[in-house]
Amino acid sequence: MSSHATGTATQRIFIDKQSPKAYHALVQTSEAVRATAADAGLDRTVVELINLRVSQINGCAYCLNVHTRAALRAGETAQRLGVLAAWRDTELFTPAERAALALAEATTEPTDAAQETAWAGARDVLTDDQISAVIWVAIAINAFNRVSIMSKHPVRTER
Repeated sequence: MSSHATGTATQRIFIDKQSPKAYHALVQTSEAVRATAADAGLDRTVVELINLRVSQINGCAYCLNVHTRAALRAGETAQRLGVLAAWRDTELFTPAERAALALAEATTEPTDAAQETAWAGARDVLTDDQISAVIWVAIAINAFNRVSIMSKHPVRTER
């Protein structure tokens, strides 16, 4: 019976639980992306900054919660996390981090102008392998953001 017929048309399902094979494939992709980033020499903190910035743009509370904790575990500072949404307006991020963030934003909200600017900045400070890894990290977290947003995964109070 459809959810429409039962009066639960707006009730969400956790699509990761509903379709575990598809979700497992996404997790495997994420693991490959993480290895690609490491092989390209991207520090774990850069990967987490990308995960967080993309999740900010997409408004994914669940992923913001998960990746804030991961960034802190990786050695990121509370100060940099606090200003990440305004990274262009601070001097707290290195040229390589700034290039990675711009490229991640251009991957998340692709406009021709943003892409051209991001590519130009990335070419100055990142290798081709790092550029590819940054884009893959942004693609992967965008996918996870969609899973969590559409499922309305809850953010629970930490104890």
